[in-house]
Amino acid sequence: MDELKKFLVKAKIGTYATGGEFAEKKLDDNSKELIFEEESFKYRDRYFGHNSFIGEEIVWRNNKLLWGMNYFGEIVSKEVSSEKLYNFLKEALKMVTEDLPFRGPKKLKKGDFLYQNKIEGDISNFSGKEIIYYKNKIVYFLKYHGGIINSD
Repeated sequence: MDELKKFLVKAKIGTYATGGEFAEKKLDDNSKELIFEEESFKYRDRYFGHNSFIGEEIVWRNNKLLWGMNYFGEIVSKEVSSEKLYNFLKEALKMVTEDLPFRGPKKLKKGDFLYQNKIEGDISNFSGKEIIYYKNKIVYFLKYHGGIINSD
């Protein structure tokens, strides 16, 4: 599990958290995809939509399914521009840790923004919700869940 956690941190920082909306590959089915590979691991994040959006992250090791996470999110207020909101979100996502290799930290405050991430479970079976507040109003949320995949 430690190798998976280390890989997830690298993959998450190396894909959406760094490149975001403009680094992904656009596919024929109208989805967007980000891929990260290192040694025997491969990570794929594929999502549909912009606001709202739904997606899935999958990790393979030696071409065998290992781990996955589904998510659904939405900007719920026009109080702040989507550009500023997603820039703040990417800052939070760059702070992903091996202890919680799902999204960002439990809490991040910067200026008028507050990011909160509430998580239950561990890497084998988890669920969570992240919320971004701007000037104390909810402007964004994302729900996620996942765990280890036994493909045998």
